[in-house]
This record gives sequence, C-alpha cells and structure tokens, in this order.
Amino acid sequence: MNIKGNTILITGGATGIGFALAEAFVKAGNRMIICGRRKNKLNEAKEKLPQIYTRVCDVTKETERKALAQWCAENFKDLNVFINNAGIQKMIDFTSGAAGLFSPGDEIETNLAAPVYLSAHFIPLLLHQKEAAIVNVSSGLGFVPLATMPVYCATKAAMHLFSVSLRYQLKGTPVKVFEVIPPAVDTELGRGEGEEETAYPGIKPSVVAEAALAAMAKNEYEIAIGEAKGLVEGSRTNFKKVFESINRW
Repeated sequence: MNIKGNTILITGGATGIGFALAEAFVKAGNRMIICGRRKNKLNEAKEKLPQIYTRVCDVTKETERKALAQWCAENFKDLNVFINNAGIQKMIDFTSGAAGLFSPGDEIETNLAAPVYLSAHFIPLLLHQKEAAIVNVSSGLGFVPLATMPVYCATKAAMHLFSVSLRYQLKGTPVKVFEVIPPAVDTELGRGEGEEETAYPGIKPSVVAEAALAAMAKNEYEIAIGEAKGLVEGSRTNFKKVFESINRW
C-alpha cells in the first residue's frame, strides 16, 4: 500500500491514536480529514495540524454517519482510506446489573455498530478508487480479554472477525483491509464523557501510528504492536495461560 498521496478519513481523530495517525499520515504526504463528537477537540487538533479538514460527527447516530459519508462523497471524491478508530472503554461489573453499561457512552454502538455501518457507507466510494483501504483499530484485548472490561473486549474481538470477513469479501477489489492491534496506549480511552482527565498507562500513540504506517507500506494486514503481539500469539497457542496471567491482578 502506498502510504503517500492518499485522502484519508479517521474517526475519533482529534485525540489519542487517531490524532497520532493523522500526524503521521500528514507527515508522510497525505490529505487528512478527521471527525469526532467534540468540536473543541477538533479545533485543538486543527490548531496543531492546520492542513487537516475537520467534521463534527457522533458516529453512534445513523443520521450523522450518513451525513458524513455524503459530505465526503461530495467534497472528497478521491477519498481512498477510511480508518475506524473511534472507541470508548469502560470497566463494568455485571454483578451490579446494568449499572454503568450504557452511561457514560455505549461501547457496543461506538466500538462495533458504528464501524460496521460506516464501512457499509464508505465501501462504495472506496471501490471506485485505484487503490484503497479500510483500517480497523481493534486491541490486543480482543484476543485475550480483561474480565473487568467485558464489553470493550467483546467489541474488539468482533472487530477482529469483522476485519477478517471484510478482507475476504473485498479480495480482488482495490480495497485492502488492515487491522491495527495496539496494546495499552497512553490516551484518554479509559475515560467516559464527563470523567476527570487521567493518564492511561501504556505506550505513546505515536509509537502505534509509526508501526501502523510501516506495516501498511509492506501490506501486513494484521498489525499487532508491542505487548499486543504476545496476546495475539498467546490466544492461538495457550489461551488459558495468557488469560489467567493478565487477569491475576
């Protein structure tokens, strides 16, 4: 995959991994569009990267997903890379019933439903390009879950299988399907809306972005990064041992 000269849209692109990807792609010589729910965060991203285009979009709302796709089709007819990055992560204790399941934020709608529907909206546009790609950001926890984050892990496991199936369906077309599999990353992912800002321990988002671009350039479709490599490998060789190890604490 040529990682220069593309027109790229990233969901959840104002912060964290999304913004790091935007920075890396701009540096590599691409035209970048980012979207997100929070206009203030998009404005902050625009101040840091003046050459990017921004669009307010809540990807959990179908009307806004359709509007985003239509806006891109009308204004960026050469859009050829679509990155499903927006996500939220919560610790949920099911012994307490539904408390915390839906608020703040809905992990199933954000992490799974939105990427599925957005992919359906954008694939027709991507199929018209000479070379194109869908990039799904999943997680090492989609291969070996943390039991304290059951819904997050389930959505990321689903994103892995969605990527595998989509890649198979799109073989023979111009659209490649990449899956970026990060480990723990130092972002605001673990916080829901309205929570206090605290650093999430992990590697820098820029490390994820650099690894993703390097792997895409070599057409490596399953891009496990850092400690996520151990989770992916462990899920396939000794799942029980790795699961018990990461859930010990």
